[in-house]
Amino acid sequence: MRTGKIGIAVAGIMAATPVSAYEFGYSGYASLPGVTVGGATAGAPPPGVYMFNQVGVTVGSIVGPGAPNINGSATPVHVSGAATGLLWVPGWTFLGATYDAVVVQPWFAVDVGNPVDAHPVGFHNTYFVPAELSWKLGDSGFFVKTGFGFYAPNGNISGANGLGGIGNPWWTFQPEFIVSYLKDGWNFTANVSREFNTKNSITDYRTGDIMHAEFTATKTIERWTVGGVAFYVGQVTNDTSSAFYKGAINSNKYDVWAVGGLVGYDFGPANFTVWALDRVSAVTSGGTAGPPGVDTAAISKGYTVYAQLSFRLWAPEESAVPTHLPLIRK
Repeated sequence: MRTGKIGIAVAGIMAATPVSAYEFGYSGYASLPGVTVGGATAGAPPPGVYMFNQVGVTVGSIVGPGAPNINGSATPVHVSGAATGLLWVPGWTFLGATYDAVVVQPWFAVDVGNPVDAHPVGFHNTYFVPAELSWKLGDSGFFVKTGFGFYAPNGNISGANGLGGIGNPWWTFQPEFIVSYLKDGWNFTANVSREFNTKNSITDYRTGDIMHAEFTATKTIERWTVGGVAFYVGQVTNDTSSAFYKGAINSNKYDVWAVGGLVGYDFGPANFTVWALDRVSAVTSGGTAGPPGVDTAAISKGYTVYAQLSFRLWAPEESAVPTHLPLIRK
């Protein structure tokens, strides 16, 4: 089942000065990396309304040339979150593809240790996917899906730059492209999307485009599903600063890779899935807000564990089947 994307500012509440983050209070991405690998495929489920409830925990630290620390100890980061989403599959087709739509509302509590000492709690921006189209490529087992989503700036927004809470004071538009091989219990999926951000409505700072690539390789045997998962997230275009920051660019580029595993069980009426990912590589550069020649860039590194329960809330009534065939005479 398509999970939708749960976007949060997971570890960007980094410091009380703009030199320690992309823009103080922002992690650099709206969609939390790795959040879709537990359920997103290019296939579409049967018509109906589906619900998914997801919880997640991220434990890590801030790394990079500009990472804040005390006596050489890295700044710890802890994030707990939950989200509820709805997937609507009305049974419509367009250009040979099955149509669906998704909406997700996340909530998070973030704790960033000393010397940052930040603890925002609240709702993140709501994620809407008004349209996804899924094509089944004959009997090959391959499916292709494309869609368009966006984050509305309706989360908990506070602070001088609008980033003292969990929400972001700008729109994020996110087109996606998914390819899956789904046959004989196998699921090989690659999910690629890109975030396009508008300017912060308070500071006029604009975060550059973010690329996401998430990968799933699992096998279902009877009711059990097991396999490997991975993701990449990176900034692919430069930030654009503003007079609010006196033209300073904070963390301008980063690349993060993670690998992990997944296990799921099909209870019949509902599916339960758990997956975990370790960020084995996290590098960043391009911070210009500090003294000349000093790179102030920083990014989070650690591991994340997700758990998801998904089930169908409603299905259209099946057509009545006659108990016997009518006798037809010529």
